[in-house]
Amino acid sequence: MRPHLVLAAIALFMPVASSAQWLNYPTPGVPRLPDGKANLAAPAPKTADGKPDLSGIWSGAGPMYRFNIAQDLETKDVQPWAEQLFLQRVRESRKDSPLAKCMPVSLPYHQFFNLTRLVQTPNLMIILHESPNSPNRTVFTDGRDLPKDPNPTYLGYSVGKWEGDTLVVTTAGFNDKGWLDSAGHPQTESLRITERYHRRDFGHLDFDITIDDPKVFTKPFTIKTQRTLQPDTELLEDVCENERSRAHFQVETSFTLSPKVAATYAGVYELAQGRQVTITAVDDLLFVRGLNEPKLPLIPTSETKFMSTATPAGFEFVKDAQGKVTQLIVRGQAGDQTAVRKP
Repeated sequence: MRPHLVLAAIALFMPVASSAQWLNYPTPGVPRLPDGKANLAAPAPKTADGKPDLSGIWSGAGPMYRFNIAQDLETKDVQPWAEQLFLQRVRESRKDSPLAKCMPVSLPYHQFFNLTRLVQTPNLMIILHESPNSPNRTVFTDGRDLPKDPNPTYLGYSVGKWEGDTLVVTTAGFNDKGWLDSAGHPQTESLRITERYHRRDFGHLDFDITIDDPKVFTKPFTIKTQRTLQPDTELLEDVCENERSRAHFQVETSFTLSPKVAATYAGVYELAQGRQVTITAVDDLLFVRGLNEPKLPLIPTSETKFMSTATPAGFEFVKDAQGKVTQLIVRGQAGDQTAVRKP
C-alpha cells in the first residue's frame, strides 16, 4: 500500500496492493548496477528521432503542493475574491470539493500526487495518473494548435513542442469547477498551464509547472521540482464510489475559533532539535509551516486542539497559569513532540 499523506477521511483513496498487480516485476530495458538495482544515473534513453524518451513511471512532483498550490505565494499574489473563497472552503473542511463529490480534481493536483506514467510516441504523449479515478491526459506533439473555442473540461487540452531536449506542454480550455489543490484554490476558464519536462539522465526528470490564471492570481508563478523514475512497479487503480464514498468525507465543522483567540497562537515554536514550527493567523484560521508541513490551514476541534489538513498530525497549544500560550504539542505517528514558543 502506498502512503497517502491526507486526512484520515480520505483514506478510501489508498489503492490496495497485491502480488497480482506486478508491483515487483522487473521493468525491461532498465540499466542495472551490480547489485541488481536500477542505475538511475545512466544516460537518458533516446527515441528513433533523437529526442529524449520520457517514457516511464515517475514519482509525484512534490507532494505538499497538491495540498496548497500557492504555499510559496503571499496573500497579495492571490485575487481577493479567490483568497476569500479559499478561506471559506477551509472553514467548511472542503465539504464541496471535487474529491468529496467523486469528481475530477485538477491537473496540478495530479502532477504532484503519487505516481505518473508517461508514454511517449512520435505524435502524442499519454499521461496516466495513479490518482483519484485514475485519470489520463493526451498531449499532442504533432504540431497542432490549442483549440480556439474549446468545450471547457477539468483537465483542459494539451499540446507539446520540443525546445532542445525539453518538452514544453501548454494546456488551456479548463472549466471553473475544478480546484487547483485540495485546500480549495479555485481555477477559472482563464487558466493556462505550462509544463516543462527535461530528462537529464535515466532516473531523474526536471519538472517545472507555471500557473497563469489572472482571475485567481495577480501574476503567473512557477514551481520547479524533480521527479524520480520508479522502475519495477505499476500503477494501481484508484476508484471513488460516489455516494458510498461521500460519507467518509463528512467532517465536523461546528467548532469555530474567534480571530482574537487565533491571534494569540501566532508565533514561532522551537523543538528540542532546533527545528522550528511557524504558526500564522488569518482571521479565524491558523496556518502551520514546518515539520514537513507546507503552509496549510489547521482545522480546530476545540479552542486549543487542531488537526492537520495534510498529514495525520494533531496540534495542541498549551497555556500557563496566566493563560499565555507557551508550548505547542505536535502529535504524530512517531509520538508527541513539544515545541517551546520563542519570545
